[in-house]
Amino acid sequence: MKYYEDIAVGDARSFGHYEVTREEVMEFAGKYDPQPFHLDDDAAAATHFGRLSASGWHTCSMTMAMMVENMKSERSAGLGSPGVDQLRWKKPVYPGDTLRCETEVIEKRRSASRPEMGIFKSHIRTYNQHDELVLEMVSNGLIATRDPGGTD
Repeated sequence: MKYYEDIAVGDARSFGHYEVTREEVMEFAGKYDPQPFHLDDDAAAATHFGRLSASGWHTCSMTMAMMVENMKSERSAGLGSPGVDQLRWKKPVYPGDTLRCETEVIEKRRSASRPEMGIFKSHIRTYNQHDELVLEMVSNGLIATRDPGGTD
């Protein structure tokens, strides 16, 4: 199991493989972001996207799916997240794209009020199959400490 004490600033990982399908783009948009350029080819062609594109929120969800799969494979003692400090959609994501992630720990500290957990910030980047950056965010993670009485 990977705990707070096992994380170091500068730790970096590359992982994930997510194939974006037209059906999923339209299903997600229909439920959560029903703008015409996510649902209709002709409407999308008339925009700066040029064709049907995934919602940015869908891109976040696909990124999260890859992150959770990675956490499961490394058996992390993760406890969720109190939020995201920064989020940018850098390029559109289209049906047929294949996404992957890179993360880097940029900060960490023990919780002052909850010694059984630590907080770490990660710079997360999602790329398409052309190595073009499509999403960038700074995320905060909570993770269990192995030793609640320990110090950094």
